[in-house]
Amino acid sequence: MSTITEAQIIAALSTVNDPDLKKDLVTLGMISDIRIENGNNLSFTVTLTTPACPMKEQIKQSCIAAIQAQVPDVSAIEVKMSSKVTSSCGHHGHNHGGHHHGEQHTCSHERPLKDVKNIIAVASGKGGVGKSTFAVNLAVTLAKTGAKVGLIDADLYGPSIPTMFGLLDAKPEVVEKNLIPLEKYGVKLMSIGFMVDADTAVVWRGPMASSAIKQFITEVEWKELDYLIFDLPPGTGDIQITLVQTIPLTGAVIVTTPQDVALADVSKAVSMFRKVDVPILGLVENMSYYELPDGTKDYIFGHHGGEIFARTHGLAFLGAIPIDREVREGGDNGTPYVLDHPGSATSEAVNLAAMEVARRVSITNAECSATK
Repeated sequence: MSTITEAQIIAALSTVNDPDLKKDLVTLGMISDIRIENGNNLSFTVTLTTPACPMKEQIKQSCIAAIQAQVPDVSAIEVKMSSKVTSSCGHHGHNHGGHHHGEQHTCSHERPLKDVKNIIAVASGKGGVGKSTFAVNLAVTLAKTGAKVGLIDADLYGPSIPTMFGLLDAKPEVVEKNLIPLEKYGVKLMSIGFMVDADTAVVWRGPMASSAIKQFITEVEWKELDYLIFDLPPGTGDIQITLVQTIPLTGAVIVTTPQDVALADVSKAVSMFRKVDVPILGLVENMSYYELPDGTKDYIFGHHGGEIFARTHGLAFLGAIPIDREVREGGDNGTPYVLDHPGSATSEAVNLAAMEVARRVSITNAECSATK
């Protein structure tokens, strides 16, 4: 029995492809810490680009199979699986604003939020489709996988995050002129609702609204984040266009319901993001069906409207989330639904959609790097 070498291991692993990124693990820089002990006992680490990657086990088994086939002298194989979220190229939205901070930057191409790897806009063509509820449960689900997550409530007319996180009277601290985000359920939070009293009616004009949101980008101490979820105001007007041009977005998630009227509005949202060159990570169909006590599904608002729309517009379909009264109750009570009802059909659907969002981020970043 001959002693195995690191070169043999790398050659074997270079035949294993990441199913999403369509390149081999060695080229992608995912293999590290190769150790060969006693001549034939092997261990190494595979660092995936998505936390709680649904294909983690498949990739691990493919690594073991490749080594067993190509390096027959190995006696024991230990594969450690870890993850490190990739960063967006950050080339979307060139007009970042916040120029009065320029003198603090030593480097002229420094962008705001340089420690935030990915900014994901959650958008909808109109109100009432459960966009904020999805944004909140997406943020909490990603945080549960161990990712560092922040959430900005950019809905200036009806900020919902203070209610949904049970933080109605909370106020962020200010340290050296920077706001410190509040933190709950593992998510860092910033909302206009923390800054303005709920009973004070504020009329936001377009420029005023976008400058308030720019403050959340340039004057909040977010520190390191894997994902910053940006809950946009509903609709596709001037404020939304200004925001998506101002923020260096990785991509957008569009939330809809199955009805045709909602899908007509979704077309506007799709057009808006395509016009400003922001990748659309995919479409989520919310309030997809109601599960009856006998397990059958009642498609109250129509059948598969979101999925059909996604297919015809060349978008990834991120999942169908059923209606559940307790989702709304969770929003009103200040505990996100996925934490209160982790085993339910709705929580499972949110979990799958969140993992799909993370996958699409990873794929978008890989495509973006390849074209640079």
